[in-house]
Amino acid sequence: MASKRPFSEEDFACPVCCDIFSDPVLLQCGHSVCRGCIQQYWTTKGSRECPLCRKRSNKNPPVNLALKNLSLAFLNYRGPSEELCEVHRERLSLFCLHDEELMCVVCRESHKHTNHACRPVSEIAEERKRQVWHTENVIKKDFKHLHQLLYDEEKAMLVALNEEKTQKTQLLKDKIEKMTEEILSLSRTIRELRAKFDSGDVQFLQSFKDILERAQNMNQEPETVQGGLIDIAQYLGNLKFTVWSKIRQSISYTPVVLDPNTANAQLILSEDLTCVRDRDEQEEEDVDGVQLPDNPERFDRCPCVLGSVGYSSGTHIWDVDVGDSTFWMLGVTTESVKRKGTKSLPSEVWCIGYDSDTLSLKAPQESCIPFLGCEKPKRVRVKLDLDEGQLSFADPLSKTLYHTFTTSYTEKVFPFFCSLCSVSPLRILPVIKLLN
Repeated sequence: MASKRPFSEEDFACPVCCDIFSDPVLLQCGHSVCRGCIQQYWTTKGSRECPLCRKRSNKNPPVNLALKNLSLAFLNYRGPSEELCEVHRERLSLFCLHDEELMCVVCRESHKHTNHACRPVSEIAEERKRQVWHTENVIKKDFKHLHQLLYDEEKAMLVALNEEKTQKTQLLKDKIEKMTEEILSLSRTIRELRAKFDSGDVQFLQSFKDILERAQNMNQEPETVQGGLIDIAQYLGNLKFTVWSKIRQSISYTPVVLDPNTANAQLILSEDLTCVRDRDEQEEEDVDGVQLPDNPERFDRCPCVLGSVGYSSGTHIWDVDVGDSTFWMLGVTTESVKRKGTKSLPSEVWCIGYDSDTLSLKAPQESCIPFLGCEKPKRVRVKLDLDEGQLSFADPLSKTLYHTFTTSYTEKVFPFFCSLCSVSPLRILPVIKLLN
């Protein structure tokens, strides 16, 4: 297949090193080669032959200035960062969605990529850049929230410290004023006592009892100030742990988060990856023409999404608020579940679901089993005990156990979610996680 460029790389390739000409020289026969390549060739060969036609040439062939300039122009046209296909030496302009690898236009016609969907590299790169940009923004937003929490705790602690400082300062001021008044009172008493000492003996003896009583009162110890110092331990004792404990109370932990790389394009996931719902008609129009990468992990037709972490052992529990959703399915599925080519529910699924006022169960190789007479739950608890090989579904609000599957999982299993309701999302509920 012809290249879309006005020239191909072969037009500027040295016949010896097969790379773009570097300082090309013109041989007497009319062929051109790199100066370094021809010198090395002649040294190895022992004669000044042309590598192509074997005709002899001069010892110092002249520079092929026109070819040198054209080679430089071609390198600039191709761009320093452009990568070429190692097999066909063509520009890597396509991306195979099936194999997740770059390819050129010639590779597309090869047997390896037969019937594989592919898209231009520029489109895939732009989508992945948007994905990185979105992820980066969410990370910054969450850290900004954490920074704000730390700032608020710092501000609250400094405010409390300043309030205590104001209280303790006022306490000391009040005590100083009281002591000043007492000093003035004592000074007056001393002056009065001295005046009585200087009076006549009769007057002194008549007032002796009063003088003695007032003198004894002057010998009382002044009251000490209790709690006059800042309670340093209250602020600095286990400071980091105390702050972290307060912040932890305002941060939720969700036992399962959704994996957007597995989500069908019809679904909308919340920014924190804990909610999922179907798109409505208006949202479908808004995203018309926008394609998600058809990576191997993604469900291409069934409106499903998996949890981000799979399990091979242990007990795992998560509660899902199904609210007023009119169609949902919850459960687990295997890592090898079929994700392409069918709108129907994958066969490798153990789940409970709700559709058309009917609650039902589904397991591999079995048809749906309806629960007659059961009220639609607002919340569903999924409990997976891999050590015992049990999967149970219950309503934690009414404490109703719907069913327990007993099976032996031979591979890693993932939380499974399916939604066909655009009004009410499925929401994985947070739990209280104790600090270690």
